[in-house]
Amino acid sequence: MELFEDPQPGSNAPEFTVSEISGAVKRVLEGEFGRVRVRGEIGRVSRPSSGHIYFDLKDDRSVIAAVTWKGQAARLSTRPEEGIEVIATGRLTTFPGQSKYQLIVDEIEPAGAGALMMMLEKRRKQLASEGLFDESRKRPLPYLPRVIGVVTSPSGAVIRDILHRLRDRFPTHVLIWPVAVQGEGCAPQVTAAIQGFNALAKDGPIPRPDLIIVARGGGSLEDLWGFNEESVVRAVAASDIPLISAVGHETDTTLIDFASDRRAPTPTAAAEMAVPVRSDLAARLAEAAARMIRAVQQRDLRQRQRLTDLARALGRPQALTDPARQRFDLIADRLAPALRTFVRSRRERLNAQPLSLSVLRASLSHRRDRLSDQGQRLQSGTGRNSIRRRERLTDIAARLERAKARSLNDGARQIARQKQELAGLSRRLQAVATRLVPPHRDRLDRLDRLRQTLGYTETLRRGYAVVHGPNGLLTSAVQAAETPRFEIEFSDGRVPVRPEGASGKPTRTTKSATDQKSLF
Repeated sequence: MELFEDPQPGSNAPEFTVSEISGAVKRVLEGEFGRVRVRGEIGRVSRPSSGHIYFDLKDDRSVIAAVTWKGQAARLSTRPEEGIEVIATGRLTTFPGQSKYQLIVDEIEPAGAGALMMMLEKRRKQLASEGLFDESRKRPLPYLPRVIGVVTSPSGAVIRDILHRLRDRFPTHVLIWPVAVQGEGCAPQVTAAIQGFNALAKDGPIPRPDLIIVARGGGSLEDLWGFNEESVVRAVAASDIPLISAVGHETDTTLIDFASDRRAPTPTAAAEMAVPVRSDLAARLAEAAARMIRAVQQRDLRQRQRLTDLARALGRPQALTDPARQRFDLIADRLAPALRTFVRSRRERLNAQPLSLSVLRASLSHRRDRLSDQGQRLQSGTGRNSIRRRERLTDIAARLERAKARSLNDGARQIARQKQELAGLSRRLQAVATRLVPPHRDRLDRLDRLRQTLGYTETLRRGYAVVHGPNGLLTSAVQAAETPRFEIEFSDGRVPVRPEGASGKPTRTTKSATDQKSLF
């Protein structure tokens, strides 16, 4: 064993703290790359509420994190959008909090569309030429589906948001088909889920959905690429069940959005499109019921008033017996004096002619029998007449009641039929409006973004100019020297120019490429 042991290599090196190392790396990186221009494709753009913009610059092998602060973001000539190829100018620095480096971008210039976006646009045009995106193929959504099929990941927050919104609006039966919403297995699993829902029998042990929702949360273009695959788009277009696409956030667009019957900006919005609000339906039904009751009551009042008016035209039973009663009263008043007169005259005649008591009794008995017979005949005649009048009035009242019942039934049926027609027209109007407006709005937004990105005015803002001659554009110095007058167009206007020696040969000399570079 040696008396003195050699120290381990590097054991005498100075010790640094984490902050010291991070600061040293930051100074070296910022010193070597003070200001750089990086060309790459933009991916995963994030715009938080702070106003800063975070995005990635990538190529086929590497990715650089980039950020534009809030103050500089408002002055960018080109807004960063996912999928476009740009030239970003800025400075490299480090972020010690996460031990990574990033590019602080203060200017972005478009350099062309990225490879993924070019592939996506080519596929979109191909499928559109086959008619898979035609509006005539799209079907209206069912107003109140009994079963809703959801194609999404069962472990994400998307399915919880959809179930929560359905529970709040109108609870219904939901079938979940679990799929991978990212990666290589996304497209085949989503295609199989859509085809599987359509293959279910209507009267089978598993109920067939009346509506399908394909949902996923937001993400980058690469994360959502599975929903741009041709197999998924064709499965959506061939689905016999109406389908709502709710992939990504409102700014994300995939190819199944064009093939689906309805596009929702978010999964929560898809649940709102699928079912109405139960409380609103109850309120509308209550209002319709109240209106129907009021209409029936008003019709009943009109019929009752008409019945009353018709009843006034009928004769009263008392009017039939009043004249006879009045004659009876008149006769009754005259009966007592006439009877007394008759008795007195008969007594006088009896006194004048001596009659036997037997003759008188026989005469009185005969008169009494005759009077009793006339009284019975009068009573029976009055009873029969009253019975006939009562039966006639009863028959008239029964006929009026039947007419009233028929009128009420006809009114109720007419109200129900008109209510059904009005509901059908409302559903048709709502379906047409919601089907026509979103596709046109999306198409207008895409065309406007394409115009801003590919317009030549954006090229003029980067320092280029266009030379206009009297017969068109000038593309060489010789043509410019021979032209007596021309205009140079910049991004903010045109400037007229009259070159020297315009009447003859060109007086300007064309410099070499080396001399031209020295000017810059």
